[in-house]
Amino acid sequence: MRVDDFQKFHDGITGVMGFYGKSLSRFALDVWWTALRSHELPAIIDAFNRHLANPDSGQFAPKPADIIRMLQGSTQDSALRAWAKVDRAVRSVGTYCDVVFDDALIHRVIQDMGGWIGLGTKSEAEWPFVAKEFENRYRGFRSRNERPPYAPVLTGIATAHNELKRFESGKPVLIGNRQLAERVLRESASQSMPGFSSLRHVEEKRDQGDEGVGGALDSDGKSGNEQATS
Repeated sequence: MRVDDFQKFHDGITGVMGFYGKSLSRFALDVWWTALRSHELPAIIDAFNRHLANPDSGQFAPKPADIIRMLQGSTQDSALRAWAKVDRAVRSVGTYCDVVFDDALIHRVIQDMGGWIGLGTKSEAEWPFVAKEFENRYRGFRSRNERPPYAPVLTGIATAHNELKRFESGKPVLIGNRQLAERVLRESASQSMPGFSSLRHVEEKRDQGDEGVGGALDSDGKSGNEQATS
């Protein structure tokens, strides 16, 4: 969370504890903030909602450890969903084409693992180990709430060849939610990652709209029905 999330966080925690008939001291609030501040506010909201709906533990007021367990489970789920997108893209689109996923963190993890082209060289026997490495790296970034710089486009074999010959390349294939993938491509212009530069330009950013405290967020990051390759 950011400092400007504190008031929303305070109001949300106060409301939850009030639901259980408990007041919140300043000390307790500081403990909650310190324990959870490394996580995104929407993820925290989702974790509280799942605790409240839990038939086993939801009858008791949550402690920071309860919510952290929920959040850790969330990072595992997110990593599995992210890998499922990568696996489908490798099998259906292939590494010949450039691709842009709807999750910038996928770009960074794949680059750290050797790039999109390198991913396509892995054998079926290696694939389970590649999956585990991807999931561990992805979870690491998510659990630390990092927003690392990333490559705007994952370069495929065709573009790598064309750039050597100074030929023009085609547009990248968008994977997942089209609007979010376009935003990943667009917002990379404000990132600073040595060795990468934006190769494409897309239309002006459409307002996405943010959900406030208590709003339900789709855990897969999807907003809207328009989908690209998935």
